[in-house]
Amino acid sequence: MNHNTPLPPATPRRPVCHLSDVQRRVMTAAQLRTHGVSSAETVEQCRPGGPWQQILPGVFLLHPGPPTSEERLHAALLYAAREAPAPAVPVQPGVGEPHRPVYTEAVITGLAALTLHGFTTTPPLLSLERIDVLVPRLRRLRPAGWAHVVRTPALPPAEQVTGVPVAPVPRALADAVAWLTDAVAVRRLLTEAVRGGHCEPAAVVAELNRAKLLGRPHVVDAVDSLLAEGRAIAEHRLYTMVREYGLPDPVWNVDLRLPGGPHLGGLDAYWPEQAVAVELDTRAPRQGHRQDDDALWSEYARKREHLERLGITVVHITPKKLRDAMEQQATVVRTALMAAGDRDPAAHVVVLPR
Repeated sequence: MNHNTPLPPATPRRPVCHLSDVQRRVMTAAQLRTHGVSSAETVEQCRPGGPWQQILPGVFLLHPGPPTSEERLHAALLYAAREAPAPAVPVQPGVGEPHRPVYTEAVITGLAALTLHGFTTTPPLLSLERIDVLVPRLRRLRPAGWAHVVRTPALPPAEQVTGVPVAPVPRALADAVAWLTDAVAVRRLLTEAVRGGHCEPAAVVAELNRAKLLGRPHVVDAVDSLLAEGRAIAEHRLYTMVREYGLPDPVWNVDLRLPGGPHLGGLDAYWPEQAVAVELDTRAPRQGHRQDDDALWSEYARKREHLERLGITVVHITPKKLRDAMEQQATVVRTALMAAGDRDPAAHVVVLPR
């Protein structure tokens, strides 16, 4: 029997033309009953050598042979999702537009979610021994087969990937790392997240912090590499911004000092003639380092205030702004450079390589 094999006759039976292809191949017992298939008929179809099979508790594959990766995903979601009452009359989709399945209170996360997001360092879906599914913490549901239940106080806003609700990359990373003990594997995942442009280091570290994973030595080591990787990428984006948007060349990565006086701080880019500086903010929250983070922010603020008292304009840019709004950041810097002529001359400072 292939996936186009019709459901066994029963009355009354709702039409299945409104269902997507995968919905016709994977159904729950409740859905089968909705379409007129009794429990006895389901048992008969799932007899040894029969055309159907039960692949998870209450979830049935309507063809023989192993499930595809798509079928495994939808089966896990069907198992974990809260059953929604079916409408008396199904809403009819447009021509050639079958309904997408709707899963209530169930979101794919962990390695499966990362694979769906396009990660290359994660295993193919078919080779995953388990598929992690986020559900609300108060749901009474046990893991079964490859469907692994991950409880959470609040479900993250799901992103639709190939018709499947998937956790955002930072959350999926945290849920994957929670079960990984291989330091190399953790480092590869975090590095790909940043290098592949999936998210910024700060978002990843915030999720790892929330999951209380920053106390694990192999995770801390991977985060250190992640932050270094994130800074290198942010610096490259800053170079790209200057080049692609026709800004004058600055001096890069410099320290400023007053002549014969104290050190004023390091800057990522500086235009001496206009006395305009750019500083990248690559800080990320760390568990147990809140005081250090506050101290670092205070240092940022003190340096900026000191430089501006000397007549130097400081443009503060985050890596996320460089990634998502590079043109806007270029406009901010260009405006600061053009306004230099309208300001009083800045104090003389010594510019040294950093």
